[in-house]
Amino acid sequence: MRVLETERLSLRHLAAGDAAHILELLNEPGFVANIGDRGVRTLEDASWYIANGPRKSYDEHGFGLYLVELRDTGAPIGICGLIKRASLDDVDIGFAFLERHWRRGYGQESAAAVMDEARRLHRLDRVVAIVSPHNRGSIRLLENLGFRFEKMIRMPGDEQEINFMARESAGERPA
Repeated sequence: MRVLETERLSLRHLAAGDAAHILELLNEPGFVANIGDRGVRTLEDASWYIANGPRKSYDEHGFGLYLVELRDTGAPIGICGLIKRASLDDVDIGFAFLERHWRRGYGQESAAAVMDEARRLHRLDRVVAIVSPHNRGSIRLLENLGFRFEKMIRMPGDEQEINFMARESAGERPA
């Protein structure tokens, strides 16, 4: 199901048929270094990840991580969307792209569309983000969307502290 469109991208619900893309994405060195190892090693693992992560979130919250595709070719390039984690009070935005598609503005374009959806459809006044302190590209993207650093936090089960950023009033665009 198509959820959002931008000038260059389409965002849609992840489906079981997207397992090969998820398997590739979650095992790229950049994903593992910046987000973490999700233990997805097979197509079956990827199918389980889709069913018990994004698809479960669509049913429970009306949002989740979406597959990001190029509009002109339909090629999958990453994921972007809203996540409601039990360990955080607020909904957070998440995104990850295949490394061959980095530095082309796709993260900014898809995240801006997701933030608009957060305000318009889900009526969220506050959205947060968690990001590794060494992930300068994602921090810059979030700052461009109006997110500001609030504090360092440690997520359950993690050893390292990460940046906790927030954007009040998801509908406001930075000046």
